[in-house]
Amino acid sequence: MKNFITQFSRIFVGVLFIISGLIKLNDPVGFSYKLAEYFSEPVFNMPFLTPLALGLAIFLVIFEVVLGVMLLVGYKTKTTIWSLLLLIIFFTFLTFYSAYFDVVKDCGCFGDALHLTPWESFTKDVVLLFFILILFFNQKLIKPLFATPKTNFAVYLSVVLCAFMAVWVLNHNPIKDFRPYKVGTNIEKGMEIPEGAPKSVVEMIFIYKVNGVDKEFTEKDLMNIPEGATFVDRKDKVITEGYVPPIHDFTMTKGGSDYKEELLKEPKLLVFVTYDLALSNPDGMKNLEKLNIEAKSKGYKVIAMTASTNEIIAKTKKQYGLNVDFYFCDAIALKTIERSNPSIVVIQNGTIIQKVHYNDIEKLTL
Repeated sequence: MKNFITQFSRIFVGVLFIISGLIKLNDPVGFSYKLAEYFSEPVFNMPFLTPLALGLAIFLVIFEVVLGVMLLVGYKTKTTIWSLLLLIIFFTFLTFYSAYFDVVKDCGCFGDALHLTPWESFTKDVVLLFFILILFFNQKLIKPLFATPKTNFAVYLSVVLCAFMAVWVLNHNPIKDFRPYKVGTNIEKGMEIPEGAPKSVVEMIFIYKVNGVDKEFTEKDLMNIPEGATFVDRKDKVITEGYVPPIHDFTMTKGGSDYKEELLKEPKLLVFVTYDLALSNPDGMKNLEKLNIEAKSKGYKVIAMTASTNEIIAKTKKQYGLNVDFYFCDAIALKTIERSNPSIVVIQNGTIIQKVHYNDIEKLTL
């Protein structure tokens, strides 16, 4: 019985680590955004690690996949299980911190393929910790599946294949797109809220300074505010999260007006997406004006979307000779649309028809 439970735990943990790692390896840039969120001031306040987020993301997801392979084939059991234990303790701490302090809404454990609430993520890690502890206390029952040369080859091959996959998706697009803006998505329909969908329950909290100390009061407490108290601020506390459509922060703003309804009716719309022009790839930017001219000659309306300031936009247009209008959209939304900076998106009557990395402009069909 003990052997059966141990082998079940071995397969369960190994397969789950491989699946979770491969999903994130499919989109390491997206996982790096999640790490950067953890490094931000409201969470762990370690902004000096933000520039390292992508490198750390790639290392962690490859390590996760390889650990799963090592466990399944029985490679260096003691090292493998200690690594699994330390990793799951670390992730359990992260997910508990996120859930308890409500600072990160989605841990990114399964990328965009499966969204878990903070408490669901924590529960998942506790379950994994339980099974890894079974493995930890029954290490002698975990034997290699193959002779040493074959076992070593399986592990080394997994490292090489993971590294190749990481390089590929970084220079192109994720192999499988799980994001709300995948090809075939109608943006307007993605923003719709179904009839009867649950609404958020929000409580207004009023902050007053009472005898030099900031104190919070709910609406029902307003009649009991002490005399002489001065108003400081008001904030909204979400009691129950309502339905949030897959696409909820998409705008096409210019000069203070949002033109998305008008632009999403265009039969031929080509969009250059670059969330931050200051960080955009120079080689990719150099090819945009040529594409702009070609697309316009074929009847396309060409625009660009960014979260950069007007000053940076003007500087960029001059630097690369770009003759397109720029529209503002939140950086998080633009990062969700496409990972490469810049990238090209073709939209037909509000529906995304094509998306390509700047390295794959020649694959566009106009």
